[in-house]
Amino acid sequence: MNVKIEPSWYKVLQQEFEKDYFKTLTNFVKAEYTNHVCYPPGKQIFSAFDFCPFRDVDVVIIGQDPYHGPGQANGLCFSVHDHISHPPSLINIFKELTSDLQINYPKSGNLERWAKQGVLLLNATLSVRAHTAGSHQKQGWERFTDTVIKTISDQKEGVIFLLWGGYAKQKQKLIDTKKHHILTSGHPSPLSANRGYWFGNKHFSLTNTLLEQQGKPPIEW
Repeated sequence: MNVKIEPSWYKVLQQEFEKDYFKTLTNFVKAEYTNHVCYPPGKQIFSAFDFCPFRDVDVVIIGQDPYHGPGQANGLCFSVHDHISHPPSLINIFKELTSDLQINYPKSGNLERWAKQGVLLLNATLSVRAHTAGSHQKQGWERFTDTVIKTISDQKEGVIFLLWGGYAKQKQKLIDTKKHHILTSGHPSPLSANRGYWFGNKHFSLTNTLLEQQGKPPIEW
């Protein structure tokens, strides 16, 4: 089955694309995009992989669903296109970032700059129907992205997984903690952040410390 995804990812995931569930998922997604407005744009469904080849993955951030408002989702979790207003979770991510690293609040919410430095920005579900959160859940995407996480765990070493919120923390079971680092906190959504579960986690500086300890360059967040 010919899936248009970055070549190094195609190589490690090729068997997955041949499985019946993925073919069923593909048919579902094609029908949804044909009959409804869906996000992200079809060519950006696999952007998280396209901007961050398998060999370059040093950090993984796990989200749940793409944004479902017009012009927001660009295939990278928590990221929005340039010139789009920052959603509440992204605002809180940037607030923690500025506090942790003592840097200015970023103007652009487009996180391609992170992805190009080795940060895989992976949503558990890679598509969604407009204005309908969770509408493409339980169709096969989660099985696929769980395989992605386990493949990284099995085939790489020293990757830093940032698990924000209860849903992301469930992915710990897929990760070999003897080989990799896991940092957890509450979700950056206002509901969680305002209860004190997000701010002050210092995940950005901690990630860079762990990278430097492995002789890798820090992320320019």
